[in-house]
Amino acid sequence: MINSKTTKEVKEPRITLVGAGPGDAELISLKGVRILKSADVVLYDALVNSELLDFAPEHAMKVYVGKRSGDHSYSQQAVNKLMIDYALNYGHVVRLKGGDPFVFGRGFEELEMAASYSIPAEIVPGISSSISVPALQGIPVTHRGTSESFWVITGTTSNGEVSKDLYAAAKTDATVVVLMGVKKLKEIAAIFEAEGKGRLPVAVIQNGSMANEKVVVGTAATIAEAAADQKITAPALIIFGEVVGLHSLYQPIRAFYECSE
Repeated sequence: MINSKTTKEVKEPRITLVGAGPGDAELISLKGVRILKSADVVLYDALVNSELLDFAPEHAMKVYVGKRSGDHSYSQQAVNKLMIDYALNYGHVVRLKGGDPFVFGRGFEELEMAASYSIPAEIVPGISSSISVPALQGIPVTHRGTSESFWVITGTTSNGEVSKDLYAAAKTDATVVVLMGVKKLKEIAAIFEAEGKGRLPVAVIQNGSMANEKVVVGTAATIAEAAADQKITAPALIIFGEVVGLHSLYQPIRAFYECSE
């Protein structure tokens, strides 16, 4: 006779990818919170606000897996393996990822891994920093009469080079939001200067939506020096475009150029 009190409960494995938003703990979706409350294991990235872990049950394992510029605690392959192992052994794994899992979050790779083991998986979208962080600073990525579209581009590719898409984007009048590019800021800004856009307004926002947020504005010609003066580091995003000229910090720069003409 089996003693039910000593038999370990076997839970069906499943995986949910949850976007945690740009950093502010209140910017996660209600569905994301509900899913966290049902987690047996939470695998969370460096850019995830640790306050969100409080939504997980007390019994749930919380496992930090890094994944930020200069802090790759685990390779993507290692994260994939952990995700599968925990799902098979513990049940519901919530993969908590900063921003949105499908915006440079490698979320689809994780869905493919789950599918290869026939583990049910779903995704809960998150608010991407690419639009929310500028918005919180009053910078619209599109604005009637100023910008008709926006590009979201990685600043650095997997081989460490500047994305070739930046050269194409710099030729347009679109707002260009660059993620993971602050270490290449001088090189990226030079691409816009080469297109005759040295006076194009630019903003760099570090720790967007958080209490320790830092904002620097300038032009394509001056932004690298301005960011260095303010000791801007990752995580930060860069916004190139006339819409940055709407920010209050840019007004003295605009006045300077108008007086010099």
